[in-house]
Amino acid sequence: MMSRTLWTVVAVCAAVVLGGCEQTRNMLGMNKRAPDEFAVYSRAPLSLPPNYALRPPEPGSDRPNLVMPRDEAQSALTGTRAAPRQAVAVDTPADEAVRALLRDLKANEADPDIRVVVDRETSVLAAESRTFADTLIFWRDPEPYGEPVDAGKETKRIQEAKALGEPLNKGDVPVITRKKKGLFEGIF
Repeated sequence: MMSRTLWTVVAVCAAVVLGGCEQTRNMLGMNKRAPDEFAVYSRAPLSLPPNYALRPPEPGSDRPNLVMPRDEAQSALTGTRAAPRQAVAVDTPADEAVRALLRDLKANEADPDIRVVVDRETSVLAAESRTFADTLIFWRDPEPYGEPVDAGKETKRIQEAKALGEPLNKGDVPVITRKKKGLFEGIF
């Protein structure tokens, strides 16, 4: 019994002494080694921007882009075309070729209300197509809405009750009746 305790004390002391040594800690994996970030990640080579010769515009000069981002965003949201901005006329052979191509493709004859036409045509298809997944997900028919309250009649009733000094909840008061829930209604 004494020798067993002695060996335990010797082993603990040896572990403490050897635990302080750097080589022992490395060998047992007790030291934390952080990765060298310069060895792990390679640096991308330096390069010049693609249009390095581009210079900032001079104050007071015309903008090179004719479509303003604000107008483009507004036309995307509303579905209407923004008024085209006037451009400085610079005719080059390339401009003439583009105009001829657009004229041949009849691009100027495009329907400006094409978004409305497409929305109308696709809404019919969306309303008709009920897939198997839709049937599984939306398996219940929507509950019908109740009867709307006649605002004019209700206002007149409230004013008459106030004029007579009666409580507002007396008489023909609209009442919301809730449907009694079934046993499994909250689950599904």
